[in-house]
Amino acid sequence: MLDTNVLLHDPGCIFAFEDNTVVIPIYVIQEIDRFKRELSELGRSAREVSRTLDTLRQEGPIATGVALRDGGRLYVAFSSRHLTGAESHEGERVDDRILAVCLDAKEEDPESPVVLVTKDINLRIRANALGIDAEDYDHDRVEINELYTGMVDVEMAGEEIDLFYSQGWLPLADLYHPPNEFVHLKNHANPSHSALGKVSLDQGRIVPIGRVKEGVWGVRPRNKEQSFAIDLLLNDNIKLVTLVGKAGTGKTLLAIAAGLHKATEEGVYQRILVSRPIFPLGKDLGYLPGTVEEKLSPWMQPIFDNVEFLMGLSNDEKRRGRSYRELVDLGILQIEPLTYIRGRSIPNQFMVVDEAQNLTPHEVKTIVSRAGEGTKIVLTGDPYQIDNPYMDATNNGLVHVVNRFRPERIAGHVTLLKGERSELAELAANLL
Repeated sequence: MLDTNVLLHDPGCIFAFEDNTVVIPIYVIQEIDRFKRELSELGRSAREVSRTLDTLRQEGPIATGVALRDGGRLYVAFSSRHLTGAESHEGERVDDRILAVCLDAKEEDPESPVVLVTKDINLRIRANALGIDAEDYDHDRVEINELYTGMVDVEMAGEEIDLFYSQGWLPLADLYHPPNEFVHLKNHANPSHSALGKVSLDQGRIVPIGRVKEGVWGVRPRNKEQSFAIDLLLNDNIKLVTLVGKAGTGKTLLAIAAGLHKATEEGVYQRILVSRPIFPLGKDLGYLPGTVEEKLSPWMQPIFDNVEFLMGLSNDEKRRGRSYRELVDLGILQIEPLTYIRGRSIPNQFMVVDEAQNLTPHEVKTIVSRAGEGTKIVLTGDPYQIDNPYMDATNNGLVHVVNRFRPERIAGHVTLLKGERSELAELAANLL
């Protein structure tokens, strides 16, 4: 039994239950109909659900069941049952009707388990109170403590580490590494004797990571994870980079610095395009006056802060202390909300999507599929800081991309662990 929020979260969820029977209460379709005219991601999802159901309807009557591609069947059901007393919940009539359909299905076939799949926590609680099994939709769930970090520690003799420094490589003993995985070589007898490398599956070797002597727009790595991140960001063969880490680890700063370096100093990309989903922290301020640029300014201010910080760090005296506005006016930097990304083809650009943990897997797919020839996409975010009410640390779009692109040679990932913003910011991230 599917709830409205599941279909809006993943319009393809109808086909995600293998050979099980999928039931959609007719009241859910009525709710979907209310969203379909919205010019938002919810509206797009609602229209996709409607198209999918209409296609299935043409294959047979959905009231009596339509075969799905993996062997299951789809039904649309309704109920004449009315919940009363403690069963009912004032103001939640659609939820009441969904529960009524579940109760009917349970009575009609007591031998078959009935499971309500919903992302609404309170509805799951109410369902369980009525004796109905209820689950969250976790098709894209990856346990956060099992998330791929992009790196591995390897202990070895000090002589092998010396050989790595002298000849510039070591043979790859284990061929079952993901591509572009980073390696921290550690001397088991002397932990301070170490080296940083990365897996090269093409050569079957561990090779040194790239180093930038002058830093990237004045930014130098402060820990090994930042060194790994810079290597990915400056590698033109890596087209998709994911950087995950708590607040203050330098995810966004490193990404923007690398993009500016590639666009201005190396000329690899036409411009750096920076975007982020718009979700308020705390109570929303409502509609803002002014032009589109003026409306976006409060949401994009963290990006502006990072750029102006980089301008102050720049080794070029001509850049130092100048405003991000100059980069925008020169066409080197473009700030754009994700709302306007749909339908575009984005070639030859270094694209940074900040706060990507607030995106659904489907939204991330939409963004990454915009990449044209020569474009690099960097997704940054902290899975523990989610403002989207329908996302959590295990099923958001950022975690989904890390998991799905792990075996791909054109993708790389690093989890940044140590906060470098300030001692206070690090303590806040760890203690609060």
